[in-house]
Amino acid sequence: MERVVILGAGESGTGSAVLAKQKGCQVFVSDYGTIRDRYREILNSESILWEEGKHTESEVLSASEIIKSPGIKENAPIVVAAREKGIPVISEIEFAARYTDAVKICVTGSNGKTTVTNLIYHMMKRAGKRVAMTGNVGNSFAMAVAKGGVDYFVIELSSFQLDGMYDFRAEVAIMMNITPDHLDRYGYDFQNYVDSKFRIARNQTKSDYFIYWADDPVVDKELRRKEMGATLLAFSDVRSDNMTAYIKDNNLTINLNNTKTDLMTIHDLALKGRHNTYNSMAAAIAGKLLNIKNDIIRESLVDFKGVEHRLEPVIRVSGINFINDSKATNVNSTWYALECMTTKVVWIVGGIDKGNNYSELFQVVAEKVKAIVCLGRDNRNIVDAFTGKVATIVETTSMKEAVRSAYYLAGKGDTVLLSPACASFDLFGNYEERGREFKAAVRNL
Repeated sequence: MERVVILGAGESGTGSAVLAKQKGCQVFVSDYGTIRDRYREILNSESILWEEGKHTESEVLSASEIIKSPGIKENAPIVVAAREKGIPVISEIEFAARYTDAVKICVTGSNGKTTVTNLIYHMMKRAGKRVAMTGNVGNSFAMAVAKGGVDYFVIELSSFQLDGMYDFRAEVAIMMNITPDHLDRYGYDFQNYVDSKFRIARNQTKSDYFIYWADDPVVDKELRRKEMGATLLAFSDVRSDNMTAYIKDNNLTINLNNTKTDLMTIHDLALKGRHNTYNSMAAAIAGKLLNIKNDIIRESLVDFKGVEHRLEPVIRVSGINFINDSKATNVNSTWYALECMTTKVVWIVGGIDKGNNYSELFQVVAEKVKAIVCLGRDNRNIVDAFTGKVATIVETTSMKEAVRSAYYLAGKGDTVLLSPACASFDLFGNYEERGREFKAAVRNL
């Protein structure tokens, strides 16, 4: 009997444990932290052995295979020890894919991947497909495979999940963009991060599809030097030659298999802003590949409600708009948020800086931002970057204090934008908790 050890007992690890047990493996789960009650209950109900607060080497290193949760770093001592012993260390995604024949539509990129994943899922549900949305959106792919009953998986993939994938094959892969992010996990070498993202195309064949934004310079450079196995489908909002999706005279057009479809005007898209036009084009191409009817694709792009914590309007207080963009955990994501603002902005920013270069924000901040409210334990990089560029910079260490400060700095008609450009882990458990606290603090003004 194969002995599978799972490191980390969160959503990913617990799902992996359930699937491994279902497939007849001997399973042991080891979490260096504290296991949440709901995951502990699942493990107990499945009679799966687990430990918390430690990694017992004798238990972990007796594995024939280790499934590592994406949040655990490669240089964690137990991971290093396992690799030195020659034990394969893989991701939940790699493991679960062995046990499903369903079509996998996989989405990655530094920004936009959650929106695109949700948009494709929304479209497929509307079309009546048996589909599950899994991966980095917070739903375990392995648990969904264990439950069964679906023909398609829409999977959001982070670089951390891609790192542990070797034989996995995506029938449809979507690459939104690549900008510097998580460099602290990649030795501060951008190429390492780029290589990680392109693992989404690993093992693809000519019968598979690679959808990508043609105007991303990093993606373009990488495609010029790589031998890609898949059929390439590009989209752009500035050119139409050789594009599968493009914008012309404000119309979104799809040109697939020599069939041109003028799908809709971009003014009818539910999601506004240039970056959301890219997101809509990527989803529309996927819809056409999956043989979804044009009217269903169109309706889905018109009535999609968006993603919580991504440019999410909260409420208006004293004529001031409050917008929750807590999901913006890198500089490029924040650039998109600021770029689509149409009023003066009081910008709440800060958290765990992952090696950010704030210079790409200087121009958009000069145009849009009247005041900065820093929210974090260590705000030095932000203060140093924007001193002299923004008249007012305030430092805070709690969400309540940050929201109140922003409220006093904003005037009628202004927007208070939480778009942190940083990870949340200094003050919050994750970006969702940060976003929820923001909305609560706004409603309590």
